[in-house]
Amino acid sequence: MLVHKNKSPVNPNRVVILGAGGFLAPELARLLEANGIAVRAIGSKALDLTAEGAADGLVSELLDGDVVVMAAGLTPDKGRDIGTLMKNLRMAENVCGALGRVKPAQFVYISSDGVYDARFSSLLNEESTCEPTDLYNLMHTAREKMLGQACHAASVPLAIVRPCAIYGPGDTHNSYGPNRFIRTARKDGKITLFGGGEESRHHVFFEDVAKIVMLCVLHGSSGIINAITGKAVSFREVAEMIIAAGNREVALECLPRGTPVTHRNFDLTGLVRAFPDFSATPLAVGIARTVAQS
Repeated sequence: MLVHKNKSPVNPNRVVILGAGGFLAPELARLLEANGIAVRAIGSKALDLTAEGAADGLVSELLDGDVVVMAAGLTPDKGRDIGTLMKNLRMAENVCGALGRVKPAQFVYISSDGVYDARFSSLLNEESTCEPTDLYNLMHTAREKMLGQACHAASVPLAIVRPCAIYGPGDTHNSYGPNRFIRTARKDGKITLFGGGEESRHHVFFEDVAKIVMLCVLHGSSGIINAITGKAVSFREVAEMIIAAGNREVALECLPRGTPVTHRNFDLTGLVRAFPDFSATPLAVGIARTVAQS
């Protein structure tokens, strides 16, 4: 659960975003700047967080009192192997090294709902057991622990945001769900489902994740929050929404199922308590916007 330092929103002096070249960072920067907050967005071309000496480079970029948001990382489309895992952990190691030498006002880490135990059948919440099932989600779990230790040692408040599957225009991850379905519908005129697409998941619009991160910044929050939506929706429903939002004929193709049907549901209580005025973009609206801009 989150604990707010600021009962009412307070603009920090500056927010430094690590991972400027990613999918989410540009939208977060836009929201912060629209709110009158100075932003310094740093991408891998300016500072390679996997490189030797990256901690020194980051220290030279940061000022005491900055809010740091870490959205940097190699996503699954870049690899799910041990080498990619180690590069991602090296990023966190260098960031932790910098935190020992400069003191931000707050650190916000954008993690993933994949850290939770996929076998857990009840409603998931921020206190659910973390038992990642692949190296990518193991990376997020390890990073959370590393940053938690470093922030505690430096007395820096840490907020961890765990989004469910993010979708939106411009995403290149090609994960199973809205992003891939929209891409194949446009390119191939078809959407391919496993089985009948019965599995249900939460899908969150990229703008909503950026808003939740900004709310954490404005309230000086610490703790853990899930960036989720109102309810889980089946992949078939997602496909049907995409077809309805388009202006061309799209075929639904069903492949034989290789794994059992699973569902993933979340308890929204933590998000509602933390930010009662926040309202997520309805899935059909977000999909329609994504289709229109793809």
